Amino acid sequence: MALAACVRALFLPGAWPRGPGRRGARLRSAALGRATTGGGEGARRAMSHRVLVEAGPAAGVAVLKFRNPPVNALSLEMLTELVISLEKLENDKAVRGIVITAENPGIFLAGLDLTEMCGRNPAHYAKYWEAVQELWLRLYQSSKVLVAAINGACPAGGCLASLTCDYRVMADNPKYTIGLNETQLGIIAPFWFKDTLVNTVGHRAAEQALQLGTLFPPAKALQVGIVDQVVPEEQLQSAALSVMAQWLAIPDHARQLTKTMMRKPTVDQLVKQREADIQSFVGLISQDSIQRALQTYLQKLRQKKG
Repeated sequence: MALAACVRALFLPGAWPRGPGRRGARLRSAALGRATTGGGEGARRAMSHRVLVEAGPAAGVAVLKFRNPPVNALSLEMLTELVISLEKLENDKAVRGIVITAENPGIFLAGLDLTEMCGRNPAHYAKYWEAVQELWLRLYQSSKVLVAAINGACPAGGCLASLTCDYRVMADNPKYTIGLNETQLGIIAPFWFKDTLVNTVGHRAAEQALQLGTLFPPAKALQVGIVDQVVPEEQLQSAALSVMAQWLAIPDHARQLTKTMMRKPTVDQLVKQREADIQSFVGLISQDSIQRALQTYLQKLRQKKG
């Protein structure tokens, strides 16, 4: 069976509870000691293998950088380190805002790591999907101001991560694109991907983008509303910091309560069935037909690289 036909059913609607809960605690405890972060007064620079956190040039601002070469794929280790980094920043009262970017220009953040979903056991698949959920929760519900400084290609899961931010600045480079392109591979974007996009660009624009799996170049992304600003690449970081200053001029409590009010309906749709969503994913990804299709697709990718 072709990959498109096999994985089309992988991303069925599911739901998950507000906040990290017991699953988030298990995810953290499984990786404590493997990732350390900072951003407030406690550290000027802290890094794990795949995530770098630095104190920004402005007071109260941290900079989180993806550093998982070659494409910043969302492996289980990458997801775990990101969740731990975000939790520590969330608990750091000295940090009011976070600029999120890639350490090296070219690829901001790639999508899910297919090798995590192929040739593993059910327990691993459950842990991986839990980590994907956890990252979305951490980002979408963060009380901090999140500004994405998009300095590279931003497909699928990378686009989702940027959409959770409060503001997106993209470098004006024709090689960079952004979008939820799942349908191009015959995959249906999970419903919570869809909801995040609808909340950003509106229903009609989201419907077109999702059905076509469109990857937008910077100017078109700005026109559609997936990003809020496009600037020359050399001005990306300064533009992100300028935007951050505008957001931090608003009292935190008022901004945070407004953010929660606006995002709560989307989160509430995910509250009820997180465990069922995980089990559904595990059951589907474990099917022999889907595993064969994933193996075939990964082999084609390896041949292209060779």
